[in-house]
Amino acid sequence: MTVWDDLVGQEQVSAQLDAAARDADAAVTAVAQDTPLPEASRMTHAWLFTGPPGSGRDTAARAFAAALQCVSPDRALGGAPGCGFCDGCHTTLAGTHADVEIVRTDLLSIGVKETRDLVRRAQLSPAGGRWQVIVLEDADRLTEGAGNVLLKAIEEPAPRTVWLLCAPSLEDVLPTIRSRCRHLTLRTPAVAAVADMLVRRDGIEPPAAEAAARAAQGHIERARRLATDERARARRATVLKLPLRVDDVGGCLKAAQELIDAASEDAKQVAEEVDTRETEELRTALGAAQGGRMPRGTAGVMKDLEDRQKRRRTRTQRDSLDLALIDLTAFYRDVLALQLGSRLALSTADVADTVERLARASSPEATLRRIDAIAACRAALDRNVAPLLAVEAMTLALRSG
Repeated sequence: MTVWDDLVGQEQVSAQLDAAARDADAAVTAVAQDTPLPEASRMTHAWLFTGPPGSGRDTAARAFAAALQCVSPDRALGGAPGCGFCDGCHTTLAGTHADVEIVRTDLLSIGVKETRDLVRRAQLSPAGGRWQVIVLEDADRLTEGAGNVLLKAIEEPAPRTVWLLCAPSLEDVLPTIRSRCRHLTLRTPAVAAVADMLVRRDGIEPPAAEAAARAAQGHIERARRLATDERARARRATVLKLPLRVDDVGGCLKAAQELIDAASEDAKQVAEEVDTRETEELRTALGAAQGGRMPRGTAGVMKDLEDRQKRRRTRTQRDSLDLALIDLTAFYRDVLALQLGSRLALSTADVADTVERLARASSPEATLRRIDAIAACRAALDRNVAPLLAVEAMTLALRSG
């Protein structure tokens, strides 16, 4: 087992990061032994990982951070950093390494204040003597002001600081930042690779693993959730019934409301799994008395947590709605594939009868218009259009498409 094992279907990226980690290790060793630095190095101070949702860009960044902090004694014998077992690897992957800051946001954007805090952290010397690593999982959510703050830190990096930025695409990052980063592109993993991971890591039966991987279209976490959570499968089934329910205006509006409700339910489920634990941990840390009474002066802290959890639910609902729209896009792509005579396996094979029915009842041109309507809905949500309004416009377009 190594730190690269969870990076599914990204062999080329793994090889590039492994080579950079070896050179980084050689540089640290040379400094420690007061010997000349290697003349050529594949290591640099700023990296940008891009790839579609579920491709594993955050996993790649964390694995690389772990390899940079690897302290396995095998390295001295020619072994590669990133063993997966040493204290450096283990604490990095667990999120507790003193020199690794992993930043993810529950909000819709990352502001200037939070970015300045990160920049100050990046100026510190590594406590463990190797690297100070900042993993920014949502670089695409930086505001323009925050991006300018980050730019200066990347332009004038501290000697032993490494920035690992993650975003869906190059276009989601300021041009001035991406031009100063080494860019790695991750691809959507193959269905077989995702299914194999579900079997090995989660103990899913092979047929169920393959079905979940195909339904998730290579999105690793989505596939795991579909394979292990009956409620997630039920919500997806509800989404895939929508194309049959947009025959009239009333049906369109009702389908839109149900799609919003399904996303809200998904967000509520995630909140139930996280909010209760967070609240109890904070109450304990603040010294809640037996019976639930809080000490004086802590009401503001609890209110801040509630506000943050509310904002997170908003983002989670948007993310859940976007996943539903991706499922809907996959449905119509399968319809289009049948209309064009493709023999490829359907990602919505569990509703193949419905796909075939709509393929016979419409034209490829109409299907393309419906796919465009879904894309327009996703774009509207990105512009913070009211979700129900955007989805209602989409369902009406699906009817008239």
